[in-house]
Amino acid sequence: MRNLFVGAVLALVSLSVAVPALAECRDDRVSLRGPGGQAGFTVEIADTDATRALGLMHRESMPRFSGMLFVFDRPQRAVFWMENTLIPLDMLFIDARGVVQRIHPMARPLDRTPIDGGPDILYVLEINGGMAEMLGLEPGAELRHPRIDPAQAAWPCE
Repeated sequence: MRNLFVGAVLALVSLSVAVPALAECRDDRVSLRGPGGQAGFTVEIADTDATRALGLMHRESMPRFSGMLFVFDRPQRAVFWMENTLIPLDMLFIDARGVVQRIHPMARPLDRTPIDGGPDILYVLEINGGMAEMLGLEPGAELRHPRIDPAQAAWPCE
């Protein structure tokens, strides 16, 4: 019971740390909202072939509310793998409106098995493994970021 209480307190503290990031709509931040609430992450952008190919490879750690936002030139089938990736990741596959279509939790480090995010994906957000579950994120959650066209965004930047 004590461990459950400590876990709940840590989750609430984590969310309160992430909330200030929600107020800003900047290229280095994303906000997510869904039934479990809202959270913000500081992100690096991978929007070229070179940066998308490198991704989060060779990193031994990543701060708790950080991640990488992959931005593609057009909606497509997004297939990832964990080649040379040393930390477990949650992968959120997101459409052009910023709506999460699929979440692949806890991708295994160094695994070469393809992870298929499905068709019509324009963005992929990689965060530390287990964060999506901890924050209650699920398909249907909405991502807010200035790269999402405000005319079609489910949750546009203001």
